[in-house]
Amino acid sequence: MQNGVLIIDDETKLAGLLGRIIGLEGFQVFEANKAKDGLKVLSQEDILVVITDIKLPDIKGIELVTRIKEIKPYVEVICVTAYGTIPDGVQAMKNGAFDYLTKGDDNEKLLPLLYKAYDKAVLQLKLYQLENKAIKRYSFKSILGKSKPIRQAIELAEKVSLTNTTVLLLGETGTGKELFAQAIHYNSPRNHKNFVAVNCSAFSKELLESELFGHKAGAFTSAVKEKKGLFEEANGGTIFLDEIGEMNLELQAKLLRVLESGEFIKVGDTRVQTVNVRIIAATNRDLNKEIEKERFRADLFYRLSVFSITLPSLSQRKDDIPILVNHYLKEFSTKLNNPIKETDPAFLKALEDHEWKGNIRELRNLIERAVIVGRDKLTTHVLPFDFFTHAATSNTIFDMAAMEKEHIAKVMRYTHGNKTETARLLNIGLTTLYRKIEEYQIA
Repeated sequence: MQNGVLIIDDETKLAGLLGRIIGLEGFQVFEANKAKDGLKVLSQEDILVVITDIKLPDIKGIELVTRIKEIKPYVEVICVTAYGTIPDGVQAMKNGAFDYLTKGDDNEKLLPLLYKAYDKAVLQLKLYQLENKAIKRYSFKSILGKSKPIRQAIELAEKVSLTNTTVLLLGETGTGKELFAQAIHYNSPRNHKNFVAVNCSAFSKELLESELFGHKAGAFTSAVKEKKGLFEEANGGTIFLDEIGEMNLELQAKLLRVLESGEFIKVGDTRVQTVNVRIIAATNRDLNKEIEKERFRADLFYRLSVFSITLPSLSQRKDDIPILVNHYLKEFSTKLNNPIKETDPAFLKALEDHEWKGNIRELRNLIERAVIVGRDKLTTHVLPFDFFTHAATSNTIFDMAAMEKEHIAKVMRYTHGNKTETARLLNIGLTTLYRKIEEYQIA
């Protein structure tokens, strides 16, 4: 387990004495006589606690605390100061130091203080690692696709992520709006604070207000105790309001107040509370039409749409289907312990010809199903019957040949490609079946 302690002190004998005391406790000790040397050790070694003199020849200990936190925010710093420089020790704590010791009583107080600092640093390291894992997971590189429409959307999201600007994500259901919202948050200066997501269509008006703003005990029948709302949970971070077009007008007015002043009032309360929250909203509705029908406030729309990004449907970025298929194939092959590594060209062609009304979400679900039922290689046989039925219904509803092709393909899927059994069930000769397979190019 990581247990490095760095001692920075230009008094070599004192540093050596402290090092021996700390080393006997099982810590791995590193020493440096100058601040710059200490910073170099910090960047190269697994350090959790730094013990540094306030008075150093090259960098003041107060400034050093700030530099240490910039390199490794989870590291705790204990400053050692002479009696005459106690104010410097206090200032160091304001800069982020864990505590300070005055020279003369450091021997009796050092170890208890060191253990407290170490325990805190261990927890902070775990949190730091989780946060950085999330940042990596939700980087813009995790959004797959090379087509022009998706690259344009990503470029806009990358630019706005560095600001605190409110963002409105537009696009059909299943195009990845929450993924974009997460990427914007985790690539913003707010990335070490909470990202909170709520689907506005999943709650009634009363419940949604309570979820967003919280409530006082006794505010309504089931409010037995005070509840913190999602805006409070997201304070300093980002709140993602999905399906914002479903929010009722009364609640829209309260949301507008948060956008304009950062203020809100809990349900059943009279006290105004203030939050610092970035809002990212999303909808699959045409909000301009909703405004015309007086179902959405124009002033709220203008505040939300300061920076709008329209996410392309999968039908608008079909060049990305092979990339997405390959990604989900790897994911579900591992997850479902069914090592399928290949896709038949006819399988990909069928996907590229599909309408994808459910967009990426529909594609992901389809690949998961295909991996469950497939063997060795993904072919059109693993596609569900309604996948082809939809295509035939939407494009060739009166085409007898298309219906015959689909029926033969359906029976072949049922027999797992056994042509003799397929011909028997269709009540046709095997030669006829081969002819139709060639004629219809059934894989």
